Amino acid sequence: MAPALALVNVSVRYGPVVALDDASFTLRPGTVHALLGENGAGKSTLMRVAFGMVRPDSGHVHVGRREVRLRSAADAIAAGIGMVHQHFTLVPPMTVAENIALGGRGLFRPRQSVAIVRDIAALTGFALDPHAPVDTLSIGAQQRVEIAKALAQRARVLVLDEPTAVLAPAEVDDLLGWLRTYVADGNAVVLITHKLREALFVADDVTVLRHGRVVHTGRAADASPVSLTSAMIGAEHVRPATTTTPAAPRAPIGAPVFRAARLSLHDERNVVRVHDATFSVHAGEIVGIVGVEGAGQRELLRALAGRHEAGGGSLTRPDVVGFIPEDRHRDAVLLDRSLSENVALRGAGRRRGTIAWSTIHTHTAGLIQEFDVRTPDTRAPMRDLSGGNQQKLVLARELDEEGHVGAGALAIVAENPTRGLDVRATAEVHARLRAARDRGAAVVVYSSDLDEVLALASRVLVAYAGTVREVPSERDAVGRAMLGLG
Repeated sequence: MAPALALVNVSVRYGPVVALDDASFTLRPGTVHALLGENGAGKSTLMRVAFGMVRPDSGHVHVGRREVRLRSAADAIAAGIGMVHQHFTLVPPMTVAENIALGGRGLFRPRQSVAIVRDIAALTGFALDPHAPVDTLSIGAQQRVEIAKALAQRARVLVLDEPTAVLAPAEVDDLLGWLRTYVADGNAVVLITHKLREALFVADDVTVLRHGRVVHTGRAADASPVSLTSAMIGAEHVRPATTTTPAAPRAPIGAPVFRAARLSLHDERNVVRVHDATFSVHAGEIVGIVGVEGAGQRELLRALAGRHEAGGGSLTRPDVVGFIPEDRHRDAVLLDRSLSENVALRGAGRRRGTIAWSTIHTHTAGLIQEFDVRTPDTRAPMRDLSGGNQQKLVLARELDEEGHVGAGALAIVAENPTRGLDVRATAEVHARLRAARDRGAAVVVYSSDLDEVLALASRVLVAYAGTVREVPSERDAVGRAMLGLG
């Protein structure tokens, strides 16, 4: 049987950096193929070659039985390939129906576009409002729009880059279930992910990249989390799985740092998302916030970070709050500016006088080394980094001991802080959040991965239908509260 997609002996170099080194990949029809590897291993680059976004220095691309030359994403779409990127390509002010119509042919017909959205929603089970402006949607909802856009273009091969990174557990189950339905019709899926258990649950085949080279490919049924981790990072670096029980803080809990009293918050359309919320977060503790999409956690996290004004009640917070947003492109970085300039954004609006760029470059180089950011130079534009390495630099800037925390900041708000990070980088982030707690910071963590929250937080606040309440830090209790069942 001819492959749905095959990349043969593909190499890509960016100056001295080898992104792909003679990499080959075969996607069978009717299958889900998981593509794994550390941050910067070449996963996204390989699939961007398949989607016509990157021209390889050498190698070939085959769709079915024929070799194809993909000079652009339009060529890939015409060949039946769709790609949902880790960072979305939607036009924020436009509606869902308008975004899905983009890339089509002929006149734009609003009613027809709305009908297409509703047909895709019925097919996939996705909740899609065709009239909603994209910039009012959560990240999870925007991701569903991206998938719907690829389906509207009749993709037979669907590439998903970290699709579950910002989804709640129930949404993950729905998406993975839909993928099996999609491939049962003869379609094929490439799933780029760092979540090994999800990959093994849904995938038929698995390929691992390390430093741009394919180091493993085979059937998922023959693999395990340990064997895949060993392939990704090298057997010598594999450590036993970490516990899901949060480690006790080394210092006693201090005074309240965040204090909300009958707090109300509205979204961009002036709809009440949080009402009458009363809680506190103390120095020296990590508090988790969880909730299904639209439950109010997005507005609550931004209010704690100083990015969203209260609509009623009161909220006391420090003047300086380290903020790690889930959408780094929109809220954390300037893509066309250098890494040093992005690090210099810390404290913007409070700093006075001239910037000592030599000091900034030196400091950025230290952060790059400490956080293992894969880049040739501090002057490289942020856009040139992989998604995982961009996230590492944001974390380095916000958790820097000489910056926010060391300068006396008492609080950190982390929203899906390990989005797009591999297993080793995720463990490092967790360790750094705990270290900030042990230095006396009040840390608030939201993650769409409930197990991650339970591994970090000593207390858990659940947002549901606009309410915020503390529940026991047990998986079943938190899961039921997220659904309003307990």
